[in-house]
Amino acid sequence: MEYIYSIVLAIVQAVTEFLPISSSGHLVIVHQLIPSELLNNLSFDVVLHFGTLVALVIYFWQDLIRIAKGFFSRQKNSDRYLGWMLIIGILPALIIGYFFEDFIEQNFRSVEWVIVMLVVGGILFLIAEKFSSKKRDISSISLSDALIIGLFQILAFIPGMSRSGITIVGGLSRSLSRKEAARFSFLMAMPIILIATIKRITQISLNDSSLVFVFILGAAIAALIGYFVIKFLLKFLEKKSLVGFAIYRFCLAALLIFFLLNFN
Repeated sequence: MEYIYSIVLAIVQAVTEFLPISSSGHLVIVHQLIPSELLNNLSFDVVLHFGTLVALVIYFWQDLIRIAKGFFSRQKNSDRYLGWMLIIGILPALIIGYFFEDFIEQNFRSVEWVIVMLVVGGILFLIAEKFSSKKRDISSISLSDALIIGLFQILAFIPGMSRSGITIVGGLSRSLSRKEAARFSFLMAMPIILIATIKRITQISLNDSSLVFVFILGAAIAALIGYFVIKFLLKFLEKKSLVGFAIYRFCLAALLIFFLLNFN
């Protein structure tokens, strides 16, 4: 049965990590529906996040190679510049995470906050769609653009917001097209997920060797599904808006209110 739970949780993680619909909001529901110890297993959580990181690396491999080559080139070039903009973009989250992670964990990790941030995020989606010109591409990102998108990412520390969702909103607020905002969001996600994974690895221990294959299965499913979710979202955002995701978030918030009233 743990293998089935592993597959289900990996799919939930991969889909909700990349779509702007909040992974934490869905995990609250999964906690209610699946009576599995895997849900509360920090080791398994780390493994799933590693799987989604693998999906990002595979999908953006060519971009990463170009950025790496450009970054270490002696000549100024667009790829080197993009690398610096990504570094600027992740700095606010690194600083806030370092100093305030425990405070956020203690004060904001609740179903009530998930509901609030689902609604707030949905409203921000609608505002961004209405007022963004959506003209610019990723090559035109300035230092101020990267910093502002990075500041938006701070909100993702509060469960229910969605890291991908709020950074896409940040990109739209700087007039990036939806697809380009999502590309910058995903490229910026890799070092954040990597650092978080490394940090949490030091806190885990796997005492039951029988779970090794369950964990490997979960990571593989998360990587596979995550790859196709990234591909889908970037294609979707070429022509479609975030309005559908905003409506979904409002519906999920309503469902969580139902769970809160009936299961607590």
